[in-house]
Amino acid sequence: MQVPGPSSSTPTAAARNAKLPNSRLEMIARGEAVEPVIHPAVLAETPIVTVNDFSLWYGTKQALHNVSLPVPKGKVTAIIGPSGCGKSTLLRSVNRMNDLLPNVRTAGDIRLHGSSIYGSHVDVIELRKLMGMVFQKPNPFPTSVFENVIYALRLDGERNRRVLEEICERSLRGAALWDEVQGRLTDSAMALSGGQQQRLCIARAIAGEPEVLLLDEPCSALDPIATSKVEDLVHELRGEYSILVVTHNMQQASRISDYTAFMYLGRLVEYGATSDLFTRPKLKETEAYVTGRFG
Repeated sequence: MQVPGPSSSTPTAAARNAKLPNSRLEMIARGEAVEPVIHPAVLAETPIVTVNDFSLWYGTKQALHNVSLPVPKGKVTAIIGPSGCGKSTLLRSVNRMNDLLPNVRTAGDIRLHGSSIYGSHVDVIELRKLMGMVFQKPNPFPTSVFENVIYALRLDGERNRRVLEEICERSLRGAALWDEVQGRLTDSAMALSGGQQQRLCIARAIAGEPEVLLLDEPCSALDPIATSKVEDLVHELRGEYSILVVTHNMQQASRISDYTAFMYLGRLVEYGATSDLFTRPKLKETEAYVTGRFG
């Protein structure tokens, strides 16, 4: 299996793209280990998820290289970087979605509340209930709006109609969608607009009361108005959930996140408060990326 990203680019070509000779990015492109810069503000936060020296391979191709970073509790953390830098691979590792792919192996660890998610005792299905996942393209099930939202509760055997209705309404309100669909709960979810479908997927994710929301470029398939509504929703969910979002849109990262991690070719480069990373990064390489000089 090919690793997502610029597989056709040689390391030298990737380094030239950075336009920063002898930079950390050039060293990374040559396969050298480079110590990331993690700002003190990140380390001062209480983490809910901690990635420890984590590496991942698709077959013989290494996609993540010794990534270590804490994900602050109750905050929004964005992961940015060029296509193929490992953003989505890292996100999908946090709830072990990569386990579903053939020939994947990992090293290092990821911890939730200090406990390894890769331990032999871990029930992966239960783990994924704690890590609500929303993908790039809205993926509602071909059933009613109501049944989409309470899907996880059905799997858990919940049959009390009043409980299901209460959770459905609460989740749709939490996803800022209730006012738009309260009269359409029995209609097919496929009849909703793209932006409504994405917020429905968020409602479905939070119906299971997860501790972490994982958003994989949630606005990449949406128009500007729908994107604005999803971004507003992320602001509203901040604090109630810990949110880890992958985005290719740096302006979006600057608008919605508290902290931002910059990755390049499977390695963490710099990680700090979003305001600092975008206005006064510690590395020239980060400045070059966020100002659009490469990527």
